[in-house]
Amino acid sequence: MSTKSIVSITDYSKDQILSILDHAATFEANPNQNILNGKVAATLFFEPSTRTRLSFETAVNRLGGKVIGFSDASTSSSSKGETLNDTIRMVANYADIIIMRHFLEGAARYASEVSTVPVINAGDGSNQHPTQTMLDLYSIQKTQGRLDNLKITMVGDLKYGRTVHSLLMAMSHFSPTFCFVAPDELKMPEEYKILCDKHHINYTEQTEFDADVINQADILYMTRVQKERFTDAMEYEKVKNVYTLHNRMLDNSKKNLRILHPLPRVNEIDMDVDSNPKAYYFDQARNGLYVRQAIISNALGLI
Repeated sequence: MSTKSIVSITDYSKDQILSILDHAATFEANPNQNILNGKVAATLFFEPSTRTRLSFETAVNRLGGKVIGFSDASTSSSSKGETLNDTIRMVANYADIIIMRHFLEGAARYASEVSTVPVINAGDGSNQHPTQTMLDLYSIQKTQGRLDNLKITMVGDLKYGRTVHSLLMAMSHFSPTFCFVAPDELKMPEEYKILCDKHHINYTEQTEFDADVINQADILYMTRVQKERFTDAMEYEKVKNVYTLHNRMLDNSKKNLRILHPLPRVNEIDMDVDSNPKAYYFDQARNGLYVRQAIISNALGLI
């Protein structure tokens, strides 16, 4: 793998995570720079995206670089049967860095192994989404003033949700306490609970999304039940609206509570929450610009 590729959040050490967050703050203070002048970024999105793709492309543009690529795989040669190997090796001839989202777990790791330029994983199936995790960490740090010793409640699709998997792995450096709230069909996979045990991280699991869960949390991380991950439509219908956060449910929550969501949302956060000062998900999305500026610059060895 290229030493600067970012495929998993585990590609960053704790010190590297904190360094990226520091650089993100610098970019937030001054997002329009020219450090990518002469650089070309290829955005290869084999799976639909709005926030991730646009924030990456904005990050490159605001730093003076150029963007090539596609947002619909049906317009690329993959629709003609071109292999991922050939696509990556071809695009690496044209770009200084590749930013890729793919529907298959492990696709980003494979791409990084055949590419001659750094690859940034913008999400691979239900596996990893490391840049989302970095903006989540930046959002947590900004709103809480720290990353250590926080109570983080994760709600919804914990089985297929790559964002919660990556966040759990990243927070293992910072002594959190987790509460996992999910229906039995969407529980946190065993491998991530084993990781918690390995790092002596306390966690609880429950199926009820109630006031006690909300009132104990510093961070409430809501997730969408992802229809695209289900092979059985009936199973999706069974769990799609299992939890919904309403504004009234926040009445006795902690003053410092902030609500995060990787977006897009469907029904899991009612729109009456949007005006609550504890709702942070749109600010969270904006933070993605600064964090991705830092990640791209770091991958290219510019910071």
